[in-house]
Amino acid sequence: MSPRLQIAVAALLFSTGGAAIKATQFGGWQVASFRSGIAAVTLLLVLPGVRRGMTLRAATVGLAYAATLVTFVLANKLTTSANAIYLQSTAPLYLLLLGPLLLKERITRRDLPILFAVGGGLILVFMGSDAPSSTATDPDRGNVIAVISGLSYAVMLCGLRWLGRDGDARGEGIAAVVLGNVFACLAALPMALPVGAHGIGDWGAVLYLGVFQIGLAYVLVTRGLRRVSALECSLILLIETACNPVWSWLLLSEVPSMLALAGGALIAVATIFQAMRPASGPVDHA
Repeated sequence: MSPRLQIAVAALLFSTGGAAIKATQFGGWQVASFRSGIAAVTLLLVLPGVRRGMTLRAATVGLAYAATLVTFVLANKLTTSANAIYLQSTAPLYLLLLGPLLLKERITRRDLPILFAVGGGLILVFMGSDAPSSTATDPDRGNVIAVISGLSYAVMLCGLRWLGRDGDARGEGIAAVVLGNVFACLAALPMALPVGAHGIGDWGAVLYLGVFQIGLAYVLVTRGLRRVSALECSLILLIETACNPVWSWLLLSEVPSMLALAGGALIAVATIFQAMRPASGPVDHA
């Protein structure tokens, strides 16, 4: 596949996460632990050279990614897929706020419209919270956890920028992804036990999430980025935000509210605008 097609396929794989998480009868902690464990093994097998980048710095960033992985799964089990991905997509808001503190990157007047747009989208998504349903049993709590996921993802993005300032010759960035999955697996495992009896469909969904939705997707992104700019990659990865709710609608008949869709659209527009600026960063792919 061409580099752009590799990234587009990765974005499609990322986008299936919400529907696959909801489709399995495993609990949120179980999905978070097993998915990340399988993903870590997959990445280590496919990218054996990643071990060179496993430094203390990579482990520090991996902790933030582990929090993102776990909270995204828990949010998807409690609220709609649309709300989970839209609220996690508020990461640019926190990234702009955390930049001065963690990266010494000052907020400029040009950043204010993005802050207001993402903040407005955040409010709309919360206002559009639906009543509990079979696929979203506790939307209010799920929305709060999704916001936490967006915050932890912003911290991870700050960490990846920090790792990349010296060129990341050792591959600490992808090592942080692997370590994040290891940490997520271990952190969620105590709450995931005992496992109990589950059918082949449940195990198949978890296997898919680990091998394809995370493992293969990150391999494709890593390879595609060798010949595609970070800006173009970030825009292609917006396919995830657009398609995530669609899979849940097609497969699970889950329909988000109009206010949530409006909030998601506002966040997406703000993300595109930010990505097209010189100091752009990648969008979410939990």
